Amino acid sequence: MEAARALFAARGYRATSMQAIADEVGISKAALYYHFDSKEEILRRLTIPLLDELEAVLAEAESCDSAEEVRWRAIEGYVDVHLRHRQTLTMLVKDMTLLVQAPIADRFRAAIALANELVAGPGCGLEQRVRACQVVAGLADPVVLFRDAPADQLRSTILDGARALLGAPVAPRARGLPRGRNGGRRAILTDEQVTRVRALYAEGCSGEEIAARFDVSRATVYRYLKI
Repeated sequence: MEAARALFAARGYRATSMQAIADEVGISKAALYYHFDSKEEILRRLTIPLLDELEAVLAEAESCDSAEEVRWRAIEGYVDVHLRHRQTLTMLVKDMTLLVQAPIADRFRAAIALANELVAGPGCGLEQRVRACQVVAGLADPVVLFRDAPADQLRSTILDGARALLGAPVAPRARGLPRGRNGGRRAILTDEQVTRVRALYAEGCSGEEIAARFDVSRATVYRYLKI
């Protein structure tokens, strides 16, 4: 799966053959077909986690009490999911035609429409809806365009841009790290951070030390250590 994701992102889905994936892993094509019926199945299994997480964070945001909390839970969750799946997103953008194929396309369109609605808020006019659309469009594009930038730095810059578009004040940060909703600790780590968290834990660092370093709660640290 990781070999296919990397090849799809680098070469494009249509330009990558099953043989190329098998060669990258070091197995025969027949062995690859033993695990996956087709290249389309690999694509689906790579894409579904992104969609599942995106739908989950938007549903969680939708259940919040105030419109402002709904808006920022949706925005931050949207960014965090795309950062966690930035290679998958790059893979999809590499072959834009993949984004118009059902059922993947239907789920993406529905998620984007819901994000627009949550960011705009209830009872809003055309100006607010257009601004919300601009914000949502600007949450994922930088993840692909600046995919080599450090995830923390990119996250904070994207969120600052969203605040600027919405006329909201720039959120304060501690130790240079982006904050979570309402200035609290973030509940989601990027893939790079998760790898580092596990390495530090293996080296003997306590959960409390790791939580302080990444500005998250100990519960968040232990949740990722169990995955």
